[in-house]
This record gives sequence, structure tokens and C-alpha cells, in this order.
Amino acid sequence: MVASRRFLVSGKVQGVWFRESTRRQAVRLGIDGHAINLSDGRVEVIAKGDNEAMAELERWLAEGPPLAAVDQVEVESYVESIEPGFTTG
Repeated sequence: MVASRRFLVSGKVQGVWFRESTRRQAVRLGIDGHAINLSDGRVEVIAKGDNEAMAELERWLAEGPPLAAVDQVEVESYVESIEPGFTTG
């Protein structure tokens, strides 16, 4: 089953290669979507993929890349369309 979710990741997640590392994980898992910096210091990840891949991405987001320090990952359903591929902004 395919799921679409919006993740809001807070902590030390900007300026630590979080978006690019997320893109690499998403591509490896076959997930479509994007990762962007928000003005409040969080990273927004919009993602669409099968349930197993999405669960693995969520676990990865809770840790992030080596230079990150994730405090919290908020998760909500996402209903808007998502283009194929995974981008950063």
C-alpha cells in the first residue's frame, strides 16, 4: 500500500546536509517527494512510497545524518499530489 506523509523535523537540522542526506535515503527507498528548509528552522519532508519504505524513512528522519541533532519529528497525512522523483529546495 502506498502512503503520503508530511514530516516536520526540528532540532539542529539546517546547515548539516539534512536535506541532501534525506534525498539520498528517499531515492534508495524508492520514495518520491521533497525536503525543504522552513523559515522557523525546521525541515519539511513530503514523501510518498510504500508503507515499509515510509516507516524506514521515518526511523531515519528521527536520527538524521551525523552532523544533525533531531529533537522531534511530527508526522501527518498528506493528500496533495506528489511529482515523481525526490528534490531538495
